[in-house]
Parts: sequence; C-alpha cells; structure tokens
Amino acid sequence: MAYTREHCLRCRQDFPALIKNPGLAFLDGPGGSQVPRVVIDAIADVYASCNVNTHGNFAPSQEVDRRMATARSVVATFLGAPSGACISFGQSMTTLSFNLSAAIGRTLKKDDEVLVTQLDHEGNRGPWLGLQERGVIVREVQLLESGELDPADMAAKITPRTKLFAIGASANSLGTVNDLGLARRLTREVGALLVIDAVHYAPHFPIDVQALDCDFLLCSGYKFYGPHVGVLYSRPGALDQLPTDRLSVQDPAAPYRIETGTLNHAAIDGVRAAVEYIASWGSGSSLRERIVDAMTHISAYEHSLAKNFHDAVRRIPGVRVYGPDFAVGRTRAPTVSITLGKATAAEAATALGKQGICVWDGDFYAARPVQVLGLHERGGLLRTGISMYNTQDELNRLLTGIEKLA
Repeated sequence: MAYTREHCLRCRQDFPALIKNPGLAFLDGPGGSQVPRVVIDAIADVYASCNVNTHGNFAPSQEVDRRMATARSVVATFLGAPSGACISFGQSMTTLSFNLSAAIGRTLKKDDEVLVTQLDHEGNRGPWLGLQERGVIVREVQLLESGELDPADMAAKITPRTKLFAIGASANSLGTVNDLGLARRLTREVGALLVIDAVHYAPHFPIDVQALDCDFLLCSGYKFYGPHVGVLYSRPGALDQLPTDRLSVQDPAAPYRIETGTLNHAAIDGVRAAVEYIASWGSGSSLRERIVDAMTHISAYEHSLAKNFHDAVRRIPGVRVYGPDFAVGRTRAPTVSITLGKATAAEAATALGKQGICVWDGDFYAARPVQVLGLHERGGLLRTGISMYNTQDELNRLLTGIEKLA
C-alpha cells in the first residue's frame, strides 16, 4: 500500500513525544528518531517481567533467551540476512566498529592497505584510521564538489594490496547514496573485505545484505525508531575466525564472538519492536515482505517531502544547498544540508529552535566531508532530515524560518 499524508498523520499518534510536544517539528531524524509507544512498552515489559540474565535454568531467564533469539531473527529479516546467527549486538555502531577493526587489524601485516572515504561519518573512519599504528596504510577515496565519491579515484585506490574497504551506504551529512555495487565489484576483484556503514541508510531504504554481498554491515536501532543499540551483520563464516577481544568464558561462535559483557536485553527487545512497527505499515504474507513493502512506500513519501524542500530552499537568496540533487533516477536519502547568508549553522539552528523547529548544525560527526568542502571554519552545515512522521506543514514552517534568517 502507498504511504500518504493520511498515513503519516495516523502514525504521529503512535509517538508519545509528538503528542507531548505538539508545537515541535522534529526534523532531526538523522541524529536519532523519535520512538513509538510499542517500542517503549516492549522495553518496559522486559524490566517488568524478565529483568534477569540469560542462560539460567528458570522461567524469566529462559524468556530473556527467547526474546534475544527473536530479536536476532527479526533484525536478520530486516536486513535480508539468512538467519539470526549473522546478527551481533553492541553498545553502538561505533563500539562495534572499533571491536571489528581491532579483530581484523590483528590479521593484517605492515603495509597492507585499508580504504576509507572522505564522505563518511567518523564512526566508519576512526576505527580504521587507528590501524595505522600497526603499520597498515590507510587511504581514502576523494569527495567531489557534487557531494559524491569519485568513482575513478575509488577504482584507482583499490589494488591487490587492499585488504578492506569501509564505505557508507548513505552520508548522514549530505544524503548521498554511494555506489555499493561498484565498491563490491572492485573489492571482489582483489579479494578485499567490504564493510558497509548503513546507519543513515537503514531508516530510509530496504536493505538486502545478501544482494549487497557485503562481508559486514553496521547500523543503529535509534535511527529507525528504536533505542540506541548497535547492530552488526556478519556474512556467514566471516566472524568465526576473527581474533576478537573477548573473555575466555565468552561463547566463541558467531554472533556472540564479538559481543562483550552482558548486553542491554531491554533495548534489544525494543529494536525488535521497532522493526515490527515498521512492518506494520506494509503488506505481505511474511515479515520480510511487509518490511520491504513498508520501507519502499515510506521511503517514497520521505523522498517526496525532501525533494519539495530541497527545490524550495535552494531558491531562497543567500542559501546554498550541498550534496547531489534529487534528479530522476537518482537514489538519495531524504536529508538536505545548507548554508545560509552570513549566519552560521549554529546561529540558524538556535533561531529555528526558538521557533520549535528541531534541526541540527555542525558536522554531525562527519568531520571529514565538512572539512573537504571548506565549511569547518564557518561552523559546518544546517541539516534537515525527514522521517516517516514528518509533514509538509512542518517543512513549510522551516522554509519560512529560513527565509527570515537568509
């Protein structure tokens, strides 16, 4: 079924923060989405009914085991993975990235090469840049003025010495969706691992990790209407032999091999509830079909709002829009970043915040693209992100506010 303005207005009744704050326009989804009641209830129910540890020989512990297994299975379905055995959980995407880079780093030799990009969030750069301390050479794909990665530069920098390429599926700073097909083809030719940061992509598009043919993919539940839990997909067999940081008592098999300490069981059950909430807006006979249907139609709704805003804001004198445009046939996330007049991004965000409009300013932990675009000294970008609960009326309010500031 299509996802329309009427569906959006209905969905807004599911989010307590929107009901409690009717005067606020939450256009800051890329920094973390709001949470529906069913997710809050799921988290609360764990504390109310089975707030115990796993693997005990009593009913509440066995219920936690069941919920954890279900969460892995549901998230696997969300990502198109073959089973829950491919899904590991952690404190955050960044924590899992550091754990993964430390493990893979132990398999690399001096002068082996790792490739990152100038477009990525620091969570998909910093953990890999740290491998330089081990003698690994880290190179980066150049960012073009258009906000896209240079495909020729990517092809030139993936060589037989490349052991891993870490690339974002979509940029949280500019909304750019990268050519993952090209990245996979080039890495396959040299036998390199492909690690995808899908944190900004997962809230807006269906994901099929098997079609992407990636070795690892990471995302975060708090970007797609859940709590803050990091998610790592590992291709079957990819995690089993890695020398991960773990205690001797930790289960050495995937997906547990990279998980350290007791996990946040309540939050993980909340991620399961978030995926099932998304699926509730779709049609189909299976959970996967409902997820894909819902994500496809919600994405189209978000894209329409973002395109309208993009086309209108770029016409305001003094405003400059960054990143690829919304050309026909181009896949782009519903995130629009701008600079305006002499006002810094922080000044603009502060003024808009006083009007009840929640947008973000700065580099959004994507410091490298902001630096490459020459925007660091002027305070970075003003970013608007569209989520399933946003309306055209909210964007009209934002446009009016920007016109006054510009």
